[in-house]
Amino acid sequence: MRALILVDIQNDFLPGGALAVQEGDQIIPVVNAIQPHFSLVVATQDWHPADHGSFAANHPGQVPGQMIDLHGLPQVLWPVHCVQGTAGAAFAAALDREKVVKVFPKGTDPEIDSYSGFFDNGHRKSTGLADYLRSQGVEEVYITGLATDYCVKYTALDAVGQGFRTYVVTDAVRAVNLQPEDGAAALAEMEKAGATLLTHTEVGTE
Repeated sequence: MRALILVDIQNDFLPGGALAVQEGDQIIPVVNAIQPHFSLVVATQDWHPADHGSFAANHPGQVPGQMIDLHGLPQVLWPVHCVQGTAGAAFAAALDREKVVKVFPKGTDPEIDSYSGFFDNGHRKSTGLADYLRSQGVEEVYITGLATDYCVKYTALDAVGQGFRTYVVTDAVRAVNLQPEDGAAALAEMEKAGATLLTHTEVGTE
């Protein structure tokens, strides 16, 4: 069995949002179009407390884009985004959620960020996603969402590490690109780790 994972398709990552991903909104029609090909669709959701350690605003004198040490892990500082209960943390209105059977919140611990939909950045705690997928008999996962160079990448790397056959739908992801080539480098890293890159036209029916 295979599953479709929708990574963080939330308002704050869309154009006009607090941490806007260029062309982030353009993946939504693609994501909606491939959902009917899957009998299981799950989503991850950035769900930060307001005092989260990844927010530059919580570190006086620091600005978004800077790197700090956050409890022993390197951490990019971000604008305040996807705060629990805010409109920015909500899923994009245009995203079809009818087939989404379960949502996995991440980034809920103020002391550690969570890019991956499976684990926090230190692999200290699991979101429960891997166990859930296994309980449903899933062996293959197809990954879409935002952003290619952070949450999509780490979700894909962890999916490979957890033993799932992993596919990344390249026209259903977009990158932050703090550096211009970050998105392309992330796709190359995922492929090198064992993920298969394809477009939505190659997804096919289950």
